[in-house]
Amino acid sequence: MRWMKFNAVGVLGIVVQTAALGLLVHRFGMHYLLATAVAVEAAVIHNFLWHRRWTWADRQKLGSSFGLLAFLRFNLANGAVSLGGNLLVMRILTGTAGLEPVVANLFSIALCALANFLLADRFVFPPRRECNRRDANV
Repeated sequence: MRWMKFNAVGVLGIVVQTAALGLLVHRFGMHYLLATAVAVEAAVIHNFLWHRRWTWADRQKLGSSFGLLAFLRFNLANGAVSLGGNLLVMRILTGTAGLEPVVANLFSIALCALANFLLADRFVFPPRRECNRRDANV
């Protein structure tokens, strides 16, 4: 079920990222690689907020410091994979192969999806410990 939620949020993130990229490249004339970086970060922030509230809502800890830590982890893990993967694939598909940036963006996102799920599931929103020391002695 979590994989389905992750993908539902991801679809919305694709809309955010693709719309931002298209707007930045076609409306404002920004270079496609800079526009990709900005669009990826917009999607990363969007996705983090939804994943925290919905996909991994059962793994929340109390306190705002956890939220900040989770956001930093999400940016370091998913953000790095998304940014690095997207920039590399965009450079190849748009810069070398001449593919339109918005189309190349969709290929880039697909290539990063599985790695992002695994990082979010294990590193950003790690499972809670089901038992404590007292339970282990029983």
